[in-house]
Amino acid sequence: MIRILYGASKLLLCSTDFVSCSTTVHFAMLGDWMKDLEIGIPELLEHGIKVLIYAGEYDLICNWLGNSRWVHAMKWSGQKRFVGSPAVPFSVNGSEAGKLQSYGPLSFLKVHNAGHIVPMDQPKASLEMLTRWMQGKLATT
Repeated sequence: MIRILYGASKLLLCSTDFVSCSTTVHFAMLGDWMKDLEIGIPELLEHGIKVLIYAGEYDLICNWLGNSRWVHAMKWSGQKRFVGSPAVPFSVNGSEAGKLQSYGPLSFLKVHNAGHIVPMDQPKASLEMLTRWMQGKLATT
């Protein structure tokens, strides 16, 4: 599972009970299984749409290094500047929760002490990541 978030302007609230593995969601997303989503991302970036790609550093299913490599190899006008940008600490409540690399509309975050389901392993860091990203403050803090 690659987690790609882009251009969200507001959160939608619903009255559905949360379950960690929903068969309804699973069956609804079967058409997206093993699709190469990278091919559409450069166009989003070229239009200035913010894209956040994140991975848990202990994810054995979609390892952070493989995700980092495809993000770094992705062709777009800001690729060289993104690749040349430093990975900086992503801190939550004064503690380093990950490493963040950003340039323009693209951000890549490796989340420390998290596996495949980052929000389950690091709920505070996940909430802070999403909150800052949606406010346009992820790369500035």
